[in-house]
Amino acid sequence: MIAGKLTPPIRLEDFHFLTDYIRRESGINLDDEKQYLVEARLVPILQASHIESFDLLCAKLRSGNGGPLQQQIVEAMTTHETLFFRDSAPFDALKTHILPPLIEQRRSLKKLTFWSAAASSGQEAYSLAMLLLEMGLGDWNIKILGTDLSEKILDKAREGRYLQIEVNRGLPASYLVKYFERCGFDWQLRERVRKMVHFEKFDLRQSMRTKGPFDVIFCRNVLIYFDIETKKKILTELRGTLFSGGYLCLGGTESTLNLNDQFKRVAFGRPVFYQAP
Repeated sequence: MIAGKLTPPIRLEDFHFLTDYIRRESGINLDDEKQYLVEARLVPILQASHIESFDLLCAKLRSGNGGPLQQQIVEAMTTHETLFFRDSAPFDALKTHILPPLIEQRRSLKKLTFWSAAASSGQEAYSLAMLLLEMGLGDWNIKILGTDLSEKILDKAREGRYLQIEVNRGLPASYLVKYFERCGFDWQLRERVRKMVHFEKFDLRQSMRTKGPFDVIFCRNVLIYFDIETKKKILTELRGTLFSGGYLCLGGTESTLNLNDQFKRVAFGRPVFYQAP
């Protein structure tokens, strides 16, 4: 409700303007079947900003007077669904197959680097940190970078504070006891875990020349939102940030097939990683 009235449905003209705007600002592609999604995600912004219709919202954006609305719209359309040790198979493969030989190779340097390239509220990056601590690497120089397009969600990630329902999803009970402390009704990661991860805002369409090099990159369930040419560019850039022999982990429905031939597909049972030569 806005001023006691229902928000009028979005007109097709305004929908196309907004999808073009979202694509330009974030790279996210939304087809005509996603009209319901755009309405559902943006109506709360209209309500909070006391904007009575999508037509008026578009007029503000066209005039260049969108102000905070511009970032709010991009953040609203970015999916932030995540949980600790999401789809546990890649973490199992990391622990069992990838990290043991890597640890032996780096034992003299005692340094490893990781990138969670769609960090959202931090669960993936912190899952990596806890896994490494469980493997006895607490005295190593571990660098984990977490990036996302949304500054708001990154603020939550930096705080490392989660609701009871969030720590109930995917997190082993023993990890909760060992790596978290009570913070009111919530749970906060202990400082030693939070210090292992650095979060920063980053658009994957940008140059990655200043990133890395990394031993392992998690970039899961991100490429699905981009067009083919953007996917190709991102994969090329990601390859450039990996050490030779480093691994890229994509989402279960994602692949480098027909997009980039610079990776070797390596299957560890069900989970698949892509190794840089």
